[in-house]
Amino acid sequence: MSERIDFNQVAPAGMKALGGVYHYLTQTDLPLPLLELVFLRISQINGCAYCIDMHSKALHKANVSWDKIVLTAVWNESGNLFSDREKAALRWAECLTLIASAGAPDEDYAALQACFSDKEIVDLNIAIGLMNTYNRMAISLKKLPASVSGQ
Repeated sequence: MSERIDFNQVAPAGMKALGGVYHYLTQTDLPLPLLELVFLRISQINGCAYCIDMHSKALHKANVSWDKIVLTAVWNESGNLFSDREKAALRWAECLTLIASAGAPDEDYAALQACFSDKEIVDLNIAIGLMNTYNRMAISLKKLPASVSGQ
């Protein structure tokens, strides 16, 4: 498989704008490891090898346990490994990533409200939308994972 288009080279202003949204998220009250778990789960759902590789490494670098990284795909079957806050965020990420088929159920939103402020919920929605955008860029344009491309 070879990369179709280097989107960073072809549309640097657009990619910089997306990077600005990411930078905004790093300045919110949402902890970076939580964001990275959400990003990883969304990338798993979408099948984005580039992003799965990147966010797994970011979680490892942030000293998140290997067990938690590996079990993110099955967080809801992982007992107490994930906190209630992480579970609510991962559930919400799944809902919004699969919104056409799953919707955004009231019970999942209620679980989210129990763990997050209104501002954090909006920021989480922004994070979920951003990662879905990045996944669609990387998948459609065949961005190779750094582990494969040697970057």
